[in-house]
Amino acid sequence: MTPVNPPPLDRTSPPQLTDAWPEPATTLPEGVRVRVLRAVYGDPRAAAELVPRLTDRQVRGLDPLPTDPAELAPALLRERRAEIRALPDDTRLLLLLAAADQYPVPTDAFLRAVMAARLDTRSLDAADAGGIAHAGAGGVVFRDAWTRIAAYETGSPADRRDVHRLLARVLGGAGETPWRSWHRGAGAPGPSGRLAAELGAAARKAATAGRLPLARALAERAAALCPEPSEQTRLLTRAAGYAWRSGDGERARRLAAAGSEGALSGVLALRAGNAGEAFDALVSAVVRAGVMPGRGWWLCRGVGWWRCRGGGAVHGPHPSSAPAPAVHLLARATEAAIYTGDLRRLREASRVADRLGIVPPGTLGGLVAAFDGRYEDARDLLQAAAGRCGPGGDPTVLIHAGIAALLLGDHTRAATATVRAAASARARGTPVTVPQAMEFRAYADFWTGRPRAGEAAAADALWQAHATGQDNGACHLQAALAMFSALTGDADLCRERAASARSYALARGLGLPAALAQWALAVLDLSSGRFAAAAARLRALAGFGPGHGHRAVRHLATPHYVEAAVRTGDTRVARVAHADYHRWANAVRSPDDLALSARCRALLTPGAEAVDHYRVSLDLHSHGTRDFERARTELLFGSTLRRLRRRLEARDRLHSALEAFDSFGAPHCAAQARSELRALGTPATPTRTGPDNPTARLTAQQLLVARMAAEGATNREIAARLALSPRTIDHHLRGVFSRLGIRSRIELVRFIAEVDESEGGETG
Repeated sequence: MTPVNPPPLDRTSPPQLTDAWPEPATTLPEGVRVRVLRAVYGDPRAAAELVPRLTDRQVRGLDPLPTDPAELAPALLRERRAEIRALPDDTRLLLLLAAADQYPVPTDAFLRAVMAARLDTRSLDAADAGGIAHAGAGGVVFRDAWTRIAAYETGSPADRRDVHRLLARVLGGAGETPWRSWHRGAGAPGPSGRLAAELGAAARKAATAGRLPLARALAERAAALCPEPSEQTRLLTRAAGYAWRSGDGERARRLAAAGSEGALSGVLALRAGNAGEAFDALVSAVVRAGVMPGRGWWLCRGVGWWRCRGGGAVHGPHPSSAPAPAVHLLARATEAAIYTGDLRRLREASRVADRLGIVPPGTLGGLVAAFDGRYEDARDLLQAAAGRCGPGGDPTVLIHAGIAALLLGDHTRAATATVRAAASARARGTPVTVPQAMEFRAYADFWTGRPRAGEAAAADALWQAHATGQDNGACHLQAALAMFSALTGDADLCRERAASARSYALARGLGLPAALAQWALAVLDLSSGRFAAAAARLRALAGFGPGHGHRAVRHLATPHYVEAAVRTGDTRVARVAHADYHRWANAVRSPDDLALSARCRALLTPGAEAVDHYRVSLDLHSHGTRDFERARTELLFGSTLRRLRRRLEARDRLHSALEAFDSFGAPHCAAQARSELRALGTPATPTRTGPDNPTARLTAQQLLVARMAAEGATNREIAARLALSPRTIDHHLRGVFSRLGIRSRIELVRFIAEVDESEGGETG
């Protein structure tokens, strides 16, 4: 059987189901549900067949899903084969030729092959009459993916070889060598060292050109034809690497099991396994690549990673002494250490780099220096890393630039670097990197006044992470979504997302998402007036060890901890935390960090003496980008002014804060501002999400769910389309009804229709 190729990733939306998701699948983990959906081409009947046949380890996401069509949906495939077999011989031959041209490698040579063999395309009329396939402008259009697979699998081995040879003959163009080689290999009757070498060379050429799915297919076919076991293992390892970078995580894991490359195992563990084990595997791979330069080349070949010659990453006197794979793998080890939050591992990676003569990524050296308290050294290293954010750069370099910029408090540069990383990854044909870029983009979106847009982008990236087999990245994004829910006041969803993220993170040693989820819950408590609970959560971050907490998150959360501690009257630890935060802010000179430090000082200063510190804070905020925190500073300042009986300025500050919170869609914080205004005896400004823009009352995900429900989709159908649980959809709809002040789906249909009509009229 020829393995199924999953459909290409659509970065804008998950695949759609035409019917409800099968009942057994509702208990699957979200990532497994998404990958099942992708594996079966969105076909609910195939999904219903596959789910009950999964092993316990596959259900838990520990083993890859099957790729053989006969394992995915045997009954559906038998039915499709029976339909094909009922067609005339000439029709079946044309369908076989078309399927071989499209599956598993699309080569766009069908029409040329038809002309070369002088075949009569009128034979397709029988397939058209049966609704199986029809002629299109570029060839044959099959009813669905399973019909195309059946058309290919129904052909005899001899017939399949013949059509592949025909397709190989007509692919004679200078730029068509990889596709010609594919068909030559597919048409081979048995092992051939010569053909295996040809396909291996074609795979390298395809990978260099950014055609990674083609490179994977070529390398995998080369392995099948290779008579030499050791070379076959190397080819399978290459195929696994190509599959991973192209976003086919399930196939990569299955192929990796047949290979022997520890570097790939480390990368897979980094994105979907235990982060500590990933670090150990990656550091070992760094050492091997450092002393055996050929090892791990498949990870960076053709993608222009931190090059050792002229790439700017290695600045020592002998850059050629540090092989590119070793530098690349060191960056991956750095990421593993960042995810765990383990300072010991960061130091170990730094020592390995020194021993091998590699200048490490600035994020590695910067974090080690920061955790050691050498803030000026950390600043210099991080600034150098953050500076490598030019357009068109390598995606991983850009992601590290974004991480460095976040640590420096430069959210504009962080957003720029991560967006460029995602764009560069797409342009290079490596979609596996896109969700990772969006993980760190989310941090920039938290505080810059774009919670709705940030939530929508993170939700899309969450689906991509699951689809590509990166459940660790999905966990990080789930924690980010918990933070967005905290900011937008969706308490139930925040708790659900945070619980999901922490449960997964703690089982895999992922300290970063575990800490971020805890921080999100603290922000929810803080914005809801539960100050003691917020202080307890944030204080616990300091006590959590690697894999459970994160020192960088603890540091970033310091301003919130100081506020919560002051509100509960416990300022002793808060003063110590602020002193360290202020030292970092002074070192990096970020206007936002300095503004928050001044706010902390104001909170820790009694009475009228705090006013000047608030003024300094707001002046610094005017030079920064953290608009959400600026609004929170105005809220705190207004509250202080009210208690000092400075009514006029207090009113202005509180109105400004209220207006900002309403525009951000942060009802909990807006409610605090209204409460302060009522205490002042001043009427609060009404919410600005009135009839002019009623949908602004909803989060991005609530609006999407509302539109689907208005179109007639059931909760289960919406859950299937968005790869969420029906319970989550029910929660979203209850939130929609509450925020819009409606009580039924009929009212929702009318509301959406009125909104669409209004928007259409404005456009006209």
